[in-house]
Amino acid sequence: MVVPRKSAKSTRGRPFKKGNPGKPKGTRHKVTRAVEELLEGQGEALTNAAIAKALEGDTVALRLCLERIAPARKDAPIQFDLPEMKTAQDAANGAQAVLAAVASGEITPVEGASVMGLIETFRKTLELTEFEARIATLEGTE
Repeated sequence: MVVPRKSAKSTRGRPFKKGNPGKPKGTRHKVTRAVEELLEGQGEALTNAAIAKALEGDTVALRLCLERIAPARKDAPIQFDLPEMKTAQDAANGAQAVLAAVASGEITPVEGASVMGLIETFRKTLELTEFEARIATLEGTE
């Protein structure tokens, strides 16, 4: 038995339009909408109830209130001695200063890693500007 072939214009594997339209922007989940409807107009009463519970000594309510009043800082300035950097050797000296500050407990390892990232970005920028200057000198365009 011979099975006829489909034409080249077959839509096999493509019954839908190309792309993934997904949900329209701003669409909310059914549960989110239901919760919002239940809480509508109750914000002040709920806030007062949480404050009352916190004042009564409920530690969970107290933590909730404090987190809203004074949230934990995600980023804070740090101070430690870092040499001025103008050359790659200065960047290496800066990296040593960061490692020493982390080792002595002057800054945290996370803070040290963040500063090391800045030093590395400086080093890459310095390297790029040096390459550009060398290329300009070789091409005689300086």
